[in-house]
Amino acid sequence: MTAEEIRRIICETTLANGGHMASSLGAVEIAMALADVFDPMHDRVIWDVGHQAYAWKLLTGRAEKFSTLRRFGGLSGFPNPKESPADSAVAGHAGVALSVAEGFAFARDRRRGNENVIAVVGDSSLVNGTSFEALNNCVETSKKVIIVLNDNKMSISLPTGAVSRLLGRIISDVRYNRIKSAAESVGHRLGFSFLRNAYHRIESRLKGLFLGSAFFERLGVRYIGPVDGHNLSALRAAFTVAKNDKRSILVHVVTVKGKGYPPAEADPSRWHGIPPGQNTQAAGGGISWSAAAGAALCELAQKDERVCALTAAMKHGTGLSDFARRFPDRFIDVGIAEGHMVALAAGMAAGNMRPFVAVYSTFLQRAVDQVMHDVCISNLPVVFLVDRAGIVGEDGATHHGIYDFAMLKCLPNLTICEPSCAEELSRMIGEAARRHGPTVIRYPRGAAPLHVNAVKRDGAKIAVWSTGNTLSKANAVAEKVSATVVYADTLKPFDRQLLKSQRDRGMLIASIENGAVTGGFGESIGADLRFGWPDAFIPHGSVEDLERAFGLDVESIASAIENCKRRLAQREACGAGL
Repeated sequence: MTAEEIRRIICETTLANGGHMASSLGAVEIAMALADVFDPMHDRVIWDVGHQAYAWKLLTGRAEKFSTLRRFGGLSGFPNPKESPADSAVAGHAGVALSVAEGFAFARDRRRGNENVIAVVGDSSLVNGTSFEALNNCVETSKKVIIVLNDNKMSISLPTGAVSRLLGRIISDVRYNRIKSAAESVGHRLGFSFLRNAYHRIESRLKGLFLGSAFFERLGVRYIGPVDGHNLSALRAAFTVAKNDKRSILVHVVTVKGKGYPPAEADPSRWHGIPPGQNTQAAGGGISWSAAAGAALCELAQKDERVCALTAAMKHGTGLSDFARRFPDRFIDVGIAEGHMVALAAGMAAGNMRPFVAVYSTFLQRAVDQVMHDVCISNLPVVFLVDRAGIVGEDGATHHGIYDFAMLKCLPNLTICEPSCAEELSRMIGEAARRHGPTVIRYPRGAAPLHVNAVKRDGAKIAVWSTGNTLSKANAVAEKVSATVVYADTLKPFDRQLLKSQRDRGMLIASIENGAVTGGFGESIGADLRFGWPDAFIPHGSVEDLERAFGLDVESIASAIENCKRRLAQREACGAGL
């Protein structure tokens, strides 16, 4: 399979099914060279993150099923060991591949195995704090790990020019490394240790001078490159050198994100992740929740100079592009460093700013400690705009935002809200800016309704409590089962008096939430019937397919409530007969 064929299949499939196009297009030759030089079924290749790994799937026995990518029951959009032995680890979140690779290498060394361990790391992932921790520990943990640095943005500042390129070719050349190895072997046999030491110092200084590699070399990791990431023969040569070397080694590969598809090359951010059918508008039309949040924040920032916004490499995804353009001195993109972002926001809030942290739910998980320790204990007015809160569909288990409420609800001082529509979201953002403590505002992926009213029904014997964005579904269920609907715009604290009054009237309490039912809102209010995502990792697929599969569509919920009503009526009838 040629690089052109692989790119054609990736483009055709992602345009139809959605997915991460630009990153995978840029890593095609890397995957091909890895498959050529290493044994995918024996060696361990860990991708950080799986956005880059579509070509790897095609080259490791999954070409025939690739058309099912991200579809319910089909191939995952990320590496997954359950899918293929060529996938060494789940890879949905950035920054952990080096740590996982070192773990594999440690286990290999302990049992005297011979497999190679390779971590493919993007330049943005390398600046994640966990990556730095792994680099610091690399030599101590194992004898050898191979690191492939896929640099598609040149975010690691390196000198350029003819000398740099020439030295990079020399250092990564197979013949050079054979001569180097032979010379070292002769020096070792003759006992000329002072010559070997002098040689290593000279090589290290030359590479540090021309290639900016001193950082890696001083950590005990040999550096080779930069290598043209779209030159297959150069990649094979560099990977062969890395395979034959005795110590940990970093191969710096320079690629073009979106390579081979002109629109993606011209605008890789837009084509990083695309929805099915390349429909870039919010599903169902209208403004997206992310865009609504960004617009409300811009309006607030216009009135209050203390308002600032932070994000972790998700400016476009979280709807902050316009904010960054209009208020550049109050916008910070920290890169893939969520823990740092939250602690930074805490310091800003303590300094009398009003920081808004825009983050996907799945990535906020990486900073729960900072939310607790740096924000909540000091009761600081940091506002968390938790995007993609709820099921996200085709991205699957690594990205579903269904755990944030269960993780955060136990933290003192924290207010947690969930709007039902764009109008409510704007109101909540304004209220959060005036609150003297931390606030979480969670909202889902997709289109935001402009306005939704809860169905009120006097004399109803059933109350359906909706957690904000499930209000439309709750209304539809209520029409089928003759219930009244409670719109729980604030999940913590919730309306205890209303709940008590409904309990006192003997009402059946049901809850519907777009989150994990274990530790969820229904558990908080002690609902008799709790409809949410079960205690399992939810697979990928369209939201509609997943709701049907797990009994969370309108018909399934209504049927479950009707069955409960019948059982209660039967019990009452039996009791009356006694």
